[in-house]
Amino acid sequence: MASSQRDVIDFSALEKDLRAGVEAERKYQRENDAKLRAVQQGVGSYQQFRDLVLTSHLTPLHKNEKNARKQAPWNPLVARVTNNANTPVPQEQHTYTPDQQ
Repeated sequence: MASSQRDVIDFSALEKDLRAGVEAERKYQRENDAKLRAVQQGVGSYQQFRDLVLTSHLTPLHKNEKNARKQAPWNPLVARVTNNANTPVPQEQHTYTPDQQ
């Protein structure tokens, strides 16, 4: 019996498909549960129903997560620019002066 290219199983692709299928099933179950809860609660409008379903992936914060300080910069999009002496370059500071007419 000769082995051909079609007989070779690509396990990484198979695992990727399996993970995608499992995640799709979890999403379906989560959204379906949210729909059933929304109907049971008797939401007032379709918009409220839709909002409940669309936010079903969110989880509530725990007490210790609310007050935890994050170690993130205030503006992560601004990169620190340094000069040749390896000291930070200060940002320009402008003071607001209203136009006098």
